[in-house]
Amino acid sequence: MTGQSRRGRPRSGEQAARRQAALDAALAELVEHGMEGMTMQAVAARAGSSKESLYTWFGNRHGLLAALIERQAEQVNTAVTAALARPAEPRATLAAIAENLLGLLVGDASVALNRAAMASGELSALLLRHGRHATGPLVEAYLGRLAAAGLLRIDDPAEAFQLLYGLAVRDLQIRVLLGEQPPSPEDVRTGALVAADRFLTLTGGGTARPDRAARDQ
Repeated sequence: MTGQSRRGRPRSGEQAARRQAALDAALAELVEHGMEGMTMQAVAARAGSSKESLYTWFGNRHGLLAALIERQAEQVNTAVTAALARPAEPRATLAAIAENLLGLLVGDASVALNRAAMASGELSALLLRHGRHATGPLVEAYLGRLAAAGLLRIDDPAEAFQLLYGLAVRDLQIRVLLGEQPPSPEDVRTGALVAADRFLTLTGGGTARPDRAARDQ
């Protein structure tokens, strides 16, 4: 039987696809209706699934939100890792990182998840653990390699990442969380380039050459 096991149960691939569809539906409900309006019944109806399946996969609504946070963070960290892996000059790499971070943080999904997490200490901790505390070390390691190659003048890669983060994100995330319209993709891209240029100026990397040596270390 196509897509089914001998006992009539969905195959693992189909199960995974149905679970992802449920997460997509949950995110859409969260964005449209907020945490209070996101019910397991509404998510199941939107996903064409059943509440029983949702409870099997996620345990409860809190578990569903936790799964959304983990998936969102994984997507961001994958994008940052891909930006770091591409051979490019430091300015281009730093701008790509800044664009990924800012675009995520002011996007509908992130705003909805941040608002939901603020109502739960456990979800807030999960958001930090899988988000900032996972993304930071990836970028910090890259900045450390640039410094070791003589392309940046920094003493602490963690502090350098905080500088880059501040230059890229500024107060835009909190303004969007408070209801202001998010910047357009063009504005995000322009802001990311400005952030990269300012970062390189402040860290002595304004004339940095392609960072192949930093990647090979």
